[in-house]
Amino acid sequence: MGFDNWDEIRTAYQVARVGTVSGAAEVMGVHHATVIRHIDALEARLGARLFQRHPRGYTPTEAGRLLLAVAQATEDQFAQLGARIAGAGGEVSGELIITSLPNLSAMVIPAMARLVAEHPAVRLRYITDLRVFRLEYGEAHVAIRAGAKPAEPDNVVQSLTERQTALYAAPAYLAAHGTPASDADLARHRFVGPEAAGGRAPYHRWLFDHVPRETIVFATNEADAQRAAIVAGIGLGFLPVLEARGRSDLVEVMGPRPEWSAPLWLVSHVDLHRTPKVQAALAALKAAAAACPSEG
Repeated sequence: MGFDNWDEIRTAYQVARVGTVSGAAEVMGVHHATVIRHIDALEARLGARLFQRHPRGYTPTEAGRLLLAVAQATEDQFAQLGARIAGAGGEVSGELIITSLPNLSAMVIPAMARLVAEHPAVRLRYITDLRVFRLEYGEAHVAIRAGAKPAEPDNVVQSLTERQTALYAAPAYLAAHGTPASDADLARHRFVGPEAAGGRAPYHRWLFDHVPRETIVFATNEADAQRAAIVAGIGLGFLPVLEARGRSDLVEVMGPRPEWSAPLWLVSHVDLHRTPKVQAALAALKAAAAACPSEG
């Protein structure tokens, strides 16, 4: 059945949170009789007891806990909405959340340095994760995503750059095992790869298609661990050119190829896209991407 009166649900949520009728009434700024009336009406509508009454207060029943989980999620979403509305002001200030895949810090950090230099009132949060952050719930102001162009209808998507990837090894690995001269040589080498065979990255799909599975001697789902394993000489492995090129502890064994690369996209929510804060972040990220050394 539908819930027609959110005031009653909000009241129940406050009673569960505070534990007493009088406490909930004080938080909500209403008379304690109003709180009791809301609880009684909600229980009657649902045909279930939401609270056990006892001298010390109200304790949620199992049915109450189910309802209150929904109320908590709704309260959280309103809080996130408030954060989005706060970000829609004219000033470039307050919290600014940017999310991306791991291994993009070499491009993102210079953008953040420019942002805080130009807008000292901004507080930056940079979160890296493989999961897709939900901009509609205020989880981030700007997201950097890779692969197919994001297609959520409420998001504004702009091209950022191409993420170039190459095959690397430690000097010690090459000294022990030699340098592959062609793709045909790869089957006799050892590799660092992803933990799951169905990885989304195009270079990992290529790896699984071109070398025997048993040649992947070190597998992990953590990007930092993959890089550390390659540097440690465990095997050959793919790394972003932006992060790896020019390092003395890595040798570029095979240069970047189109089939290993992936487009990067800037994503923002349509409601906040034109706000000064988001526009400043987008401009800084585009400038940082343009200033990156050539990866080709």
